[in-house]
Amino acid sequence: MYAQVIVDIAHERVARTFSYAVPPALAGRLCPGWRVAVPFGRREIEGIVLSLSETCDLPEEKIKPVTRTLEDYPAILPPLLDLAVHMAGETHAPLAETLRLMLPAQMRRERVRVKTETVARLNAPLTEGEEAAFAGRSPKKKTLLTLLRGGEAHPVAELRLLVRDPLPPLRELAEAGALTLSERETLRIPGGNASAPAQPDPTLTDEQREALELMRPEAEKGTGRFLLYGVTGSGKTEVFIRLVRDCLARGQGAILLVPEIALTPQMVSWFRARFGEVAAVLHSRLSPGERYDEWRRIRRGDARVVIGARSAVFAPMERPGVLIVDEEHETTYLSDRFPRYDARDVAAWRCQREGAALVLASATPSIRSFAQAQQGGLRLVELPRRVLDRPLPEVELVDMRAELNRGNRTVFSEALRAALREAVGRGEQAMLLMNHRGYHSFVSCRSCGQAVKCPHCDVSMAYHQAGGADELRCHYCGYVRPVPTVCPACGSRYIRYFGSGTQQVEEEVRRLLPGVTTVRMDMDTTRGKDGHAKLLDAFRSGRAQVLVGTQMIAKGLDFPRVTLVGVVAADMTLNLPDYRARERTFQLLTQVAGRAGRGELPGRVIIQTYKPEDDVIQAAARQDYRAFFQEEYARRRASFYPPFTVMARLLVEAATAEAAQRWAEGLEAQVQALLSAHPDWRRRVLILLTDQPSVKFLRGKNRWHVLFKLAASREAEALCAALNDLSRAEAPEGVTCYFEYNPVTMM
Repeated sequence: MYAQVIVDIAHERVARTFSYAVPPALAGRLCPGWRVAVPFGRREIEGIVLSLSETCDLPEEKIKPVTRTLEDYPAILPPLLDLAVHMAGETHAPLAETLRLMLPAQMRRERVRVKTETVARLNAPLTEGEEAAFAGRSPKKKTLLTLLRGGEAHPVAELRLLVRDPLPPLRELAEAGALTLSERETLRIPGGNASAPAQPDPTLTDEQREALELMRPEAEKGTGRFLLYGVTGSGKTEVFIRLVRDCLARGQGAILLVPEIALTPQMVSWFRARFGEVAAVLHSRLSPGERYDEWRRIRRGDARVVIGARSAVFAPMERPGVLIVDEEHETTYLSDRFPRYDARDVAAWRCQREGAALVLASATPSIRSFAQAQQGGLRLVELPRRVLDRPLPEVELVDMRAELNRGNRTVFSEALRAALREAVGRGEQAMLLMNHRGYHSFVSCRSCGQAVKCPHCDVSMAYHQAGGADELRCHYCGYVRPVPTVCPACGSRYIRYFGSGTQQVEEEVRRLLPGVTTVRMDMDTTRGKDGHAKLLDAFRSGRAQVLVGTQMIAKGLDFPRVTLVGVVAADMTLNLPDYRARERTFQLLTQVAGRAGRGELPGRVIIQTYKPEDDVIQAAARQDYRAFFQEEYARRRASFYPPFTVMARLLVEAATAEAAQRWAEGLEAQVQALLSAHPDWRRRVLILLTDQPSVKFLRGKNRWHVLFKLAASREAEALCAALNDLSRAEAPEGVTCYFEYNPVTMM
């Protein structure tokens, strides 16, 4: 037998299989998906068995044998092996690159450390006389032998809680033949996946019951493709739980994707309370050991419910019965790193390949998904009311232009100040959204008007207060520098701070409400392990009354005592240079408004804006998704934006602007040649432009791009495949090119 192996080198020159002989010791056992070590040139390298055959075209003397297997089971299941092949074709990435998505990084290069614990077990049941003989005059030995009477293995770490320093007497008892000390493997359990008290099922609302009756028949067949559209607080999570329970009863598993790591601990606690230890969690903030152990629990079938962020879509689950994408509108499901993929599309592919139901869910569905539901590609299932008929929160728009005219130059309007005092005075909680971290947005010179920019990126640096020190930070590459005392451009001393961030909002709350505990959630405060969980726990427990944060607090979180939500700057996302700015603004405002009034007390929302008359702001205040969808859908049709067209680009990065421009212009010339050879492709091109992006310099690289707007069609898809091929052409040293299909941002 011969094994066709993909070696773990993500390079076009080795993007093919290599044949190796299967040694007799592995004959009949090796199968596709197994991780193996193979000789490659003068070294040994890891690889994945892609297929097996009985013949090989190479001369026998040139065929080397597989050295060994790296596990005693195939690491990649057949459907995931097929998925890697499919994604390699779709993203035009080397197969080695997409195969890496199927495995925790800790498994590559054999950097895996299995955690063990020392356990003690009696060699045989002991009579009272034998116990006394072994214990002698030692009280510790007597206590230990009593604790071990049941015959089970007890971890020494647990015995240490009852007996001080138990290891020396245990070793003496082992030498005497009374017991055995041994090492056994123990799994690392993530802090957010700890055991939760069991909870009974709540009574379903009529809408939840109707939704399940609609979904269950198709879900059981594995053919269901649903968009679960429910207002905030309508109980979508309970529908998820019932669908998951149905899967477990059929002997299947379930995968639930959430858009933010911040949501994972809350969702996991709910699922652990209902399903116990069969729930596992996967996300990037786990320690390497935790991620590896959770992956193995899923692979072995011990965990049949997986909850996690984008990468959890690759969980090694056999027989998934449902894949759920919560808050499906979020852009975090789009990977902005190579290979670029959309987790929603991957979930749909797995469902089709493995016979599972797909559930996309949101209170503010993406334009793409709701359009698919209107056209029959997804079945629309609605939850139009909140649980227990609780009312949606009352929303008030505050015109910040009028506040400015009255001389109020602070970040809070008078209405929001009064509402905060009232809510806290009643012992209730409040959440404040400010979608920009730091203290000020940027620092600028009043003499020349130049903003202080990052030397590695073409973006302004934000002012932060860190541990009593003032500094400027780049939110793209992480570069930090002291605040300048003179302008770097003209030498003027007239330096001024502009804009607000979460730090300034937090400081303003503390000034307004002295003695009230406030927590802040943004990228700066949640970097540490379990950072999200610790802050949310402080707020959920009531130790903090006010939560200030960026968009990570705007969706999915459920705090019954929150009665007030304040949006400090509603226009921040509305003015971004992106065709999706209106959609994202509506989603953000509607989602954060939905955090208020989820318990027994009614909710109130105050949205501060400089454009209260804007249609998007008005629709969000009414929480009227259908009105927003109709208007935005018509606008995109008239302006030729997705889903009616395809936005794409070839993004070039190089050490110098000249090199990036030269390669981008060369790519445009090749595209023009392709279009000349394919007139049907040319007819689908609405815009073709070579230029610098709005961010010309990022993480030390100069950037140019070739932009495309294409009429959505099969010809456009064929052209995109050709553009993808162009992006992979060998470039000069120091030049890289990426193809992006409907990218997260064009900046």
